[in-house]
Amino acid sequence: MEAIVCIRTEPGKALKIVETVKKVPGVKVAFATTGRFDIIARVEAVDLKALGETVVGRIQTIGGVKNTETSLIVA
Repeated sequence: MEAIVCIRTEPGKALKIVETVKKVPGVKVAFATTGRFDIIARVEAVDLKALGETVVGRIQTIGGVKNTETSLIVA
């Protein structure tokens, strides 16, 4: 299963946080972006539980992450 995780960070922290996000197991690619979200990451997981553990247990706990929005890839 794959998902796109959109991340909002505290102001001025996106470039540092994206480097940490890239090191999270399951994150295949992550980019700092402009617009509504500061970082967009593509995440792979074996199932929904593992995806939740990655997003809630690893990405959301990174210092400076304000919130996330996850969209499952369906095709």
